[in-house]
Amino acid sequence: MKTLNLGILAHVDAGKTSLTERLLHTAGVIGELGSVDDGSTQTDTLALERARGITIKAAVVSFAVGDVTVNLIDTPGHPDFIAEVERALGVLDGAVLVLSAVEGVQAQTRVLMRTLRRLGIPTLLFVNKLDRRGADPDRVFREIAAKLTPSVVAMTPWEPDRVIDVLAALDEDFLTGYLTEPDEFTPSRLHAELTAKVAGGQAYPVYFGSAITGAGVDALRDGIENLLPAKENDVDGPLSGTVFKVDRAPGGEKIAYVRLFSGRVAVRDKVPLGDREGKVTAISVFDNGSAVASGSAEAGRIAKLSGLDVRIGDVLGVPRARATRALFSPPTLETVVSPVRPADRGRLHQALTWLTEQDPLIGLRHDEVRQETSLSLYGEVQKEVIQATLAEEHGIDVTFSETTTICVERVSGTGSAAELIGKEPNPFLATVGLRVEPGPPGSGISFRLEVELGSMPYSFVKAVEDTVKETLREGVHGWEVLDCVVTMTRSGYYARQSHAHGTFDKSMSSTAGDFRNLTPLVLMAALREAGTTVHEPMHRFTLQAPADTLGPVNALLAQARAVPGTTVTKGGTAELHGEIPAAKTHEVHQLLPSATRGEGAMETAFHGYRPVRGAVPSRSRTDNNPVERKEYLLRVLRRV
Repeated sequence: MKTLNLGILAHVDAGKTSLTERLLHTAGVIGELGSVDDGSTQTDTLALERARGITIKAAVVSFAVGDVTVNLIDTPGHPDFIAEVERALGVLDGAVLVLSAVEGVQAQTRVLMRTLRRLGIPTLLFVNKLDRRGADPDRVFREIAAKLTPSVVAMTPWEPDRVIDVLAALDEDFLTGYLTEPDEFTPSRLHAELTAKVAGGQAYPVYFGSAITGAGVDALRDGIENLLPAKENDVDGPLSGTVFKVDRAPGGEKIAYVRLFSGRVAVRDKVPLGDREGKVTAISVFDNGSAVASGSAEAGRIAKLSGLDVRIGDVLGVPRARATRALFSPPTLETVVSPVRPADRGRLHQALTWLTEQDPLIGLRHDEVRQETSLSLYGEVQKEVIQATLAEEHGIDVTFSETTTICVERVSGTGSAAELIGKEPNPFLATVGLRVEPGPPGSGISFRLEVELGSMPYSFVKAVEDTVKETLREGVHGWEVLDCVVTMTRSGYYARQSHAHGTFDKSMSSTAGDFRNLTPLVLMAALREAGTTVHEPMHRFTLQAPADTLGPVNALLAQARAVPGTTVTKGGTAELHGEIPAAKTHEVHQLLPSATRGEGAMETAFHGYRPVRGAVPSRSRTDNNPVERKEYLLRVLRRV
């Protein structure tokens, strides 16, 4: 069986859910077209999706094209739900990127195309909404070539000269062969050459049409069948699959959406999950538009598996060779969520825990002292969706504090600290010495040893390492510490002691708990000596506005603490580039229309972190506050 796991991606409101509906109708899966406006589509099944007319959760449907089974994943277009898109990209064989023939290339379109190109995912482009007033397919095609990739070929109509130009730019051997024997390059030969470049993620066919009227969809369907690489799957190979989505059944049981890359899995199978295993209790596979119960699932399929205690990103069986990493920016906003009824506090925490299982990038921080729970988010729409989800699915009404920006801390220099066993003021039966120094950007947290690994039980060393990484989630100022090297320089412990009758004497013997309790104090002392700098998230921006409004625009950007880059003026339009604090992007978006007579537009994308200027912001702590020794010991030991 050949399968093609196909993603539909787009900027919000470009029409990808309507295109999904049209493809299902064309394949005979549904007899009547649903409507996004009426909330009757196959893939927008959540009440919130139907009410808002936007996709919030990735949805899977299946249909046949020739002898290929297509598992189609409809992904959200709104940037607040980019995490759903990221998870889908890891399981795709190909993609269709949808653009509007009216709006053209939009902010999210660029972000998605950059990622698709970086991953080498074979992609077709569909310029939708040709039936709308203001549609300009020629302009949009030029925008695609200028802003997304020059390696694009219009397929309707097929233009051999354009195909030759694109292939020649991509392949010197093709160019040499064409110049030597041009008559050999028949339309069928050109199509075969193009197919190979599409499969390699180098060339991008562009189709034009309307999902609402059906115009151009047959041609796109032919492109899906003939240009995107369906796969013969290794059914007899070792089990290998990835969890890319987690739902819960009405009774609370987890349902894992798994892309199977090789092998097969059956009901009652025990499957490896890293260093543990789980037993599959039920399986559904997608077939002819819906999920149907099955006794097994094999490579190439997307299956819904019950009975497994998994999180998104977990691997079934053998991991794939291709390393996975974050594709999009992390959330840069945070808010405190509180129940309207104090009695709902416990239920709220459970409900939020379930939500983070479905979306791991919703970071959850709980402050026991203040009894506050904080969430990290991408935007205000996501906050509204979480509020509605809690009310409708869990019966919990909540309020949110004002959204704030999530900063990070970076280590400025080198710092060391140590506390020795049996010496005041160390109350723990452990010796820990640590040195902290900055690491290269993007390197993460590295833990190293300058003590012999056999100098004390490995469980004690592991307790120090795990506690170091946990403690660095909240640095000197309360923000997560990024990219540093922590080296253990001193170690010591008391061996297991016992009384005359052989009973264990904990008061005279070191335990892993001693190392877990002492490490935060030593690490914070080392961090204070090294010093940390608070950095705020920055966005790269491209802003277009009438040239005669440059004065007000520059004043607006200066007020927002933007860092200017280049400014190019052409034909009465100015295009500005630069960086802007993430905390200020919403404000600029709101004020830009009044500064540009409604003609300004700004695209932004996460671009890293920059040291905060002015007053250093701090964040309330959710740990036992090892920055303040007396407070920490009072909480840990209930004494000072």
